[in-house]
Amino acid sequence: MSRINTNVSSMIGQVNLARSQGDLQVHLQRLSTGLRINRGADDPAGLIVSERLRSELSGIGQGVKNSERASNVISTTEGALSEVSEMLNGLKALVVEAANTGAFSKEEIAANQLQIDSAIESITRIANTTTFAGLKLLNGSLGYKLSGVNGAHIVKSQVFGAQFGDRPNVKMDVEVIGSAQTANLYFNTNFTGVGQTAGVLPSSVTLQIAGPKGVIELTFTTGTTINQIRDAINARSSVTGIAAARQNAGNPSSGLVFSSQEYGSEAFVSVRRISGGSTFTFARIQNNAPGPINWGNPAQWTAADRDEGQDVRVLLNGAVATGRGLNVTFRNPELDISLQLAAGFADRISSGPSTFYITGGGSKFQLGPQVNASQQVDIGIDSIAATQLGGTQVPDGSGNLILQFLSSLKSGGANALDKGNLQNASAILETAIDEISQLRGRLGAFEKNVLQTNVRSLQAGLENITAAESVIRDADFARETSSLTRSQILVSAGTSALAAANSSAQSVLQLLG
Repeated sequence: MSRINTNVSSMIGQVNLARSQGDLQVHLQRLSTGLRINRGADDPAGLIVSERLRSELSGIGQGVKNSERASNVISTTEGALSEVSEMLNGLKALVVEAANTGAFSKEEIAANQLQIDSAIESITRIANTTTFAGLKLLNGSLGYKLSGVNGAHIVKSQVFGAQFGDRPNVKMDVEVIGSAQTANLYFNTNFTGVGQTAGVLPSSVTLQIAGPKGVIELTFTTGTTINQIRDAINARSSVTGIAAARQNAGNPSSGLVFSSQEYGSEAFVSVRRISGGSTFTFARIQNNAPGPINWGNPAQWTAADRDEGQDVRVLLNGAVATGRGLNVTFRNPELDISLQLAAGFADRISSGPSTFYITGGGSKFQLGPQVNASQQVDIGIDSIAATQLGGTQVPDGSGNLILQFLSSLKSGGANALDKGNLQNASAILETAIDEISQLRGRLGAFEKNVLQTNVRSLQAGLENITAAESVIRDADFARETSSLTRSQILVSAGTSALAAANSSAQSVLQLLG
């Protein structure tokens, strides 16, 4: 039938031509942008997934940048610590040299003191001036803040890492469950033979006394009192690390106790009879129980010529911490801490915990793409100023131990060269050297085992996720070019077909002719 009011063929041609032109525009857009998905209608599900992947890529990329910046911070810190380490080694040489008084004059020792003063001032200056983009690194700004530390229980505390999460502070409960002990050997001075006097040697004896620092040999003749034996041993404590004392000052038959000056399993005391004294009894208490010894109870003690100390055992927030002498270390993913306990607290089982709080501070490094505790690492870097470095308990001259620092080696300080306390000065320097070395080691391990591995793992993830996002979102140019050619042909054919459909209605004019 021939109708002119409605040209169905033209309508069909227009619809298909519009489709072809739409496809042509889509392929042109993809080729011009390089993207397969330019708007949600192109692939709704693909758009959602690709946006999530893009978000992950952004976080991972920033995580890599954070790790690289953290590595720069650590490198800057380690460089300054290296200089401090060199100066401390130089100070140790100066102190050892000053001890050689038989070959060095007072003027030379005074010159050494000037060098010590200058080096200590330089260490404090480095602590105050080492910065990274305005961030102070070694003045204590990156150290943790503690509150409520009982100095009678905890002499020294160092927090190397603590995660707070959503807590305002971290509560620390320190409870002694195994006492720290010195090594102790007991000498029975209750001589009961005919004509013998308690506390006075009935025969000569030669003893070899050994301790952590060294060994000596002493000979005591008949009639030597236990007070004289005690004084002779104590006069050489700096050589052996062993001190002697009477169990009961008012009872000469109570015996002598030979004790190591240090606590822990590395401390020991050994007393061997070289000659004489075959009837003398040396003993240790069974099961490392604390003294005094009861000579009338043979079940309490056993004859021995050597005894070792015992390390402290501590519960730290309910977990058993490693003890070494009076020192306690504890490390897990949430806490890294070192404590030096007071002898009066560590040498007995606690009736209750000693509590303090970590209230803030530290340096937080965001290493992962998500902001949560599992992708963050916290590190504490305490001040290395001379007033904070090298804290060591040393004798104060009256038999007591006092905590002293590197600053005490300066002129006028308790351990300056002219004061003659060179053993104390050497001990403080050794502690300071250990502290700097351990800090450098911790930072080096953090950079190598955390930062560098984190960068490598994030870069691998960045590559794989980028490839996945590309598969979803990027255009395949070979495919799009082929589809573009097809769309161009269809548009041309559709245009020609529409023109033919529009002209077909003119055939009705022949009916009017």
